[in-house]
Amino acid sequence: MRGLFVTGTDTEVGKTVVAAAVCAALAARGERVAAFKPVVTGMDEEPGEWPRDHELLARSASAGQAPSDVTSLTFGPPVSPHYAAEQAGMTLEPAELVRAARRAADGADVLVCEGVGGLLVPLTPGYFVRDLAIALGLPLLIAARPGLGTINHTLLTLEAARAAGLSPAAVVITPWPDDPTGIELSNRRTIEALGNVRVEGLPSTTPETLATAGAALPLDDLLA
Repeated sequence: MRGLFVTGTDTEVGKTVVAAAVCAALAARGERVAAFKPVVTGMDEEPGEWPRDHELLARSASAGQAPSDVTSLTFGPPVSPHYAAEQAGMTLEPAELVRAARRAADGADVLVCEGVGGLLVPLTPGYFVRDLAIALGLPLLIAARPGLGTINHTLLTLEAARAAGLSPAAVVITPWPDDPTGIELSNRRTIEALGNVRVEGLPSTTPETLATAGAALPLDDLLA
């Protein structure tokens, strides 16, 4: 498969926005792009400015996807997938998650898969988001915050990825401000140097300007 696996240094760091921006930018230039997310939790919470993850990804892709095509597994509580499934009296099956991702990619030029939380979030006991990324074999795109704490979180994520044989294509700091502060500039330089990784910035965006924001990323290099 040609595509990217988007993960984050933590929850609520903007990885859905990064994934949707990549989808929208690729779709805008004529690529047939499909999105996939193994599971969505937090359905009990009312969405704000941004739609729910699978709804935003479906809207941004170009493969005629419905939100249920992006993921068929949704849970109400805003908790880890393994615990959400446990509360619902079910167990997520790793092999089925991989098959669902490959089904989503059928007929598409590019698959953009977004994980859940960070790499070591368990999808089911003993099977992490990282294991799904390994099974799909896609380059890793890591969404990270711009501010204080991001160096540690990002370097730990890079270490966890490389220890398992994953290949980080880049870190994407989001949102990257038009006028970054000294600490934000330092964080970006430090992650790039100590993490030995390309670091990009995703401009601030809205659901309506995702394609423009995504076009600011070096998509061809990331997908190579």
